[in-house]
Amino acid sequence: MTLPNIARFAQTKGLNVVGTGDFTHPKWLMELKEELVEFEDSHLYVIRGSKMVKFALSAEVNTVFEFKGSARKVHHVIMAPDFDVVDQINDAISEFGDLAADGRPSLDITPAHLVEILHSISKDIVIFPSHAWTPWYGVFGSVSGFDSIEDCYGDKSDEIFAIETGLSSDPPMNWRLSKLDRFSLVSNSDAHSPWPWRLGREANVFRLERLSYEEIVDAIRSKDPSRFRLTIETDPAYGKYHWSGHRDCGVAMPGDRAIAIGNICPKCGRPLTKGVEQRVEELADRPRGFVPKGAIPFVHALPLSEVIAKALGSSSPSSSGVWKTYNSLVSRFGNEFEVLLRADPEEIA
Repeated sequence: MTLPNIARFAQTKGLNVVGTGDFTHPKWLMELKEELVEFEDSHLYVIRGSKMVKFALSAEVNTVFEFKGSARKVHHVIMAPDFDVVDQINDAISEFGDLAADGRPSLDITPAHLVEILHSISKDIVIFPSHAWTPWYGVFGSVSGFDSIEDCYGDKSDEIFAIETGLSSDPPMNWRLSKLDRFSLVSNSDAHSPWPWRLGREANVFRLERLSYEEIVDAIRSKDPSRFRLTIETDPAYGKYHWSGHRDCGVAMPGDRAIAIGNICPKCGRPLTKGVEQRVEELADRPRGFVPKGAIPFVHALPLSEVIAKALGSSSPSSSGVWKTYNSLVSRFGNEFEVLLRADPEEIA
């Protein structure tokens, strides 16, 4: 999507700040520089001539490296305060991968080395693991992940202060690991697609005296509940990685059942892909339902277009009937989050 379209759909969703994504890609970075200007010395950006939706400079990268004889692939979110810093980031990491090959480039570098490079450029750069529990690219993923942040980031783990829950997990799942108590749990939509309903399907809610990059980062870093109010989460059971199984075999099952049958597919006899539920169970040292002191609240919500599609029996959230209803509701209540989180059900009906 173009920047104006992203801004338009963000406003329809009820989002005030959106990550640019992909600032590592030369073409997208050129477009960002051409179309965005800084908003009131906030290190947030707006489209020229518009002040409605702010953009934070962000990107996602994939680190590919070897650890204890095994190949590992872990995704990370990077946030930067300004374009000068972005240019320095891109110049530094281009040594480890082709930035023009993909919007989310693969870098032949360890996470610890990546953190060292970024923070040698600026301490205002933020890096944290993306969608932490997805099997293949999450820091705790069952296929190429680790059992702890320390194993992944090594002697730079103390410079990581947040974890992205991702669509495949939510705060209650992460709260079951006491070793994650020191981290803020952030929730982002991971919207690597042209489909507008995927923007803002997960989000962070702040109450700040001044909207700025530094205030957002500090609210997350400090886990201050007066400023970091809550996260909006897709129910993990809705995601494709929740249960263990084999997609080709049509097999899916809860984690405890997969454990009971030795994690072997009943159809083909090969090991099952461990779902996130099972992976959390393996690492958890607390029972289900545990809530740590000072935890940031959360709510579960599905994208409104998908809820409408289900209600109408439509095969796709992009159908004209779904969007007619969607636009009617948004027009009545102001934006999607107002419909999902605040509007009275009788009024919606």
